[in-house]
Amino acid sequence: MLEEGKYYHIYNRGNNSQPIFFENENYRYFLQLIKKYLEPVADIYSYCLIKNHYHLLIRVKPVNEINAEKLTYTTKDKPKKVSVTLQLSHLFNAYTQAINKRFNRTGSLFEPKFHRIEIDTDEYLIQSILYIHNNPVKHNVCKQAKDYFWSSYNPILSNTNENNDFGHVLYLFGGRENFIIAHNE
Repeated sequence: MLEEGKYYHIYNRGNNSQPIFFENENYRYFLQLIKKYLEPVADIYSYCLIKNHYHLLIRVKPVNEINAEKLTYTTKDKPKKVSVTLQLSHLFNAYTQAINKRFNRTGSLFEPKFHRIEIDTDEYLIQSILYIHNNPVKHNVCKQAKDYFWSSYNPILSNTNENNDFGHVLYLFGGRENFIIAHNE
């Protein structure tokens, strides 16, 4: 269970480490679903989408911070309680259904359960953000975090990003320059 007010590193991969993203439109659609299903119930601090897996760093919003009118459900009836886990389930199910339809496939796309690690200190939060952004470097997809398009690294540095949580990320690092330096170490 994901508890309100707490930070989590959430990640999963495709079944048998198979791809979950096949073309650029798939990455874009996954990010749209994050906005649709997850942003109403969680603050997004970082993300990285790689061909066969994803990483998300979120803070589960306390119930009093959630605008229930912005929640999207797969059924017409609203559930009796607000649940970030339910919203994550909607996200993953919607994405799987779209991929299955687009590529004429059946069955599950992801491993059965997403993984979650609770983050309980600012230092751990910073290290997790660095880990997530440098994941493409670790997997030899690119040489530096700034070179990978499907992560939050560049949107965090963007002056035009719409996500206020990204501003908090820069604050955690002590500003833009320290954010860049930390990612290059």
